[in-house]
Amino acid sequence: MSGRRAPIAGRYTAEEVGLAARNRGMPLEALRYDVTPAGLHYLLIHFDIPEAGAVPRLELRGLFHKPFAVSAEELQALPARTVRVTMECAGNGRGQLAPRYPSVPWLEEGVSTAEWTGVPLATLLARAQPRAEARHIVFRGADRGFDRGVEHDFARSLGLAEAMREDVLVAYAMQGAPLSPQHGAPLRLVVPRWYGMASVKWLCAIEAIDRPFDGLQQARSYHFRRESGEPGEPCTLMRVNSLMAPPGIPDFYSRKRSAPPGNVTIRGRAWSGSAPIARVELGIDGSWTVATLEPAAHAHAWTAWHATWQATPGEHELSCRATDASGNTQPLEPPWDLSGFGNNAIQRIHVSVNAAAR
Repeated sequence: MSGRRAPIAGRYTAEEVGLAARNRGMPLEALRYDVTPAGLHYLLIHFDIPEAGAVPRLELRGLFHKPFAVSAEELQALPARTVRVTMECAGNGRGQLAPRYPSVPWLEEGVSTAEWTGVPLATLLARAQPRAEARHIVFRGADRGFDRGVEHDFARSLGLAEAMREDVLVAYAMQGAPLSPQHGAPLRLVVPRWYGMASVKWLCAIEAIDRPFDGLQQARSYHFRRESGEPGEPCTLMRVNSLMAPPGIPDFYSRKRSAPPGNVTIRGRAWSGSAPIARVELGIDGSWTVATLEPAAHAHAWTAWHATWQATPGEHELSCRATDASGNTQPLEPPWDLSGFGNNAIQRIHVSVNAAAR
């Protein structure tokens, strides 16, 4: 097993095509749904999907006064909570950067919204009673493989205070149905507002430790870096972002859109892990107008917006730009990152307007 290569230019490799075929994004027309249908929710799987029965019980171990193990069936007997959560892959938008990092070549489709049902993690931690020296909580999945030449279970951690948030769930259901194998059955973690790597699937162990977790996916992967060798900054909260459902109809290969002239309603979604969405703007050929935000009823889910475009014959570029309540605004161009993480540049869609389109 060898380490990963540096960013490369040129055609996609067989490995990249394999990753793109194995994982999947949400079709942008699915932005019409407040809650993404389970079969359209984006999917990223690092290693193999564990076989059914690989996680008979979830263990709470380490620096707890009362460690214990619990089955999914026993969890379902506890008071449950359902939370609507927009989740985005940290590498969403990687395919727009050049030179690119050799991994899943997301364009813009690595985001979705789901309703997760489960037991608040805080309930389980309170039962296990972290000891005074416990500082971090490690979450271990049952999926195992190699990355950067290192064999390991996929595992991530949260600081104890973050893990005790009431909206962090150990989930056993998605969209009102039991978790499917690809989405982490029987149990997974759901961490609202964070990029998706924090929401560990096939959860088999929760461990309390007294130091920062040094697992590969925590200490080396998922860091913002501009150059190789930098320690970087950890990927945590999702950056402010927005997307629109493409108007008109597409060309099969290029996905370029065609639409008839006249008033066209543009609809989309905006989200941020740092603060509520304060404004969305629709750009038409570089000219910006403020869109209408729809009421946000769920604290951790995307905000719907709409605007009217008076489409005139010719070639046009549509774009959208969100700003959150903390003043964070999407950049016009992709911010450079060595691994392609955190690209929240504005979406651009080219539309040909002509009377023949319907």
